[in-house]
Amino acid sequence: MSVERSASEQREHSASRGRALLVGAAVVAAGVLVACAVVIKRKRGIARVPEPAKRVDLNRYLGRWYEFARYDNRFERGRDFVTADYAMRDDGVISVINSGREGSADGPRRIARGKARVSPDSNNAKLKVSFFGPFYVGDYWVLDHDDDYGWSIVGEPGGTYLWILTRDAKPSLELQRALLERVRSLGYDVSMLRRTQQ
Repeated sequence: MSVERSASEQREHSASRGRALLVGAAVVAAGVLVACAVVIKRKRGIARVPEPAKRVDLNRYLGRWYEFARYDNRFERGRDFVTADYAMRDDGVISVINSGREGSADGPRRIARGKARVSPDSNNAKLKVSFFGPFYVGDYWVLDHDDDYGWSIVGEPGGTYLWILTRDAKPSLELQRALLERVRSLGYDVSMLRRTQQ
């Protein structure tokens, strides 16, 4: 009888210990997930993103743009000499080719190919972008642009991404100052901008 009780108590103790380990592992896993969420959460550069200021003429917007500055992001980290090339495809979708070099002008070139389509009722100023098959999940808002399409300020509704694009690889100091002032006037934190080497 005492042998049976001892075996039963051992099984119960082992089961109790297993449950405690399982609960402990679950608590650790939850802590790791919370820590990852805090690390992954990006800082917003603006509390409320403004609506795009003007209608966009897509034919004039297409072509090559040079990245003057951006809010740094994981998919461009460490890249300079960044360009964006937009072209209209036969099916009415815009092809997107983003490229940049890692480390230096001679560093490895990284290219991301995607596509974009205009969101309805947006005056061509809001687009949905896809770099992964048929899924258009990224937002591309042309917040403001030069009347002659010499520069463009691009954001998205979350306020965590921002790009300043120009047609010239090295815009004049006067234009650089004007662009930073325009970004500030839109409500963005310009201290978060990373200048892109061209």
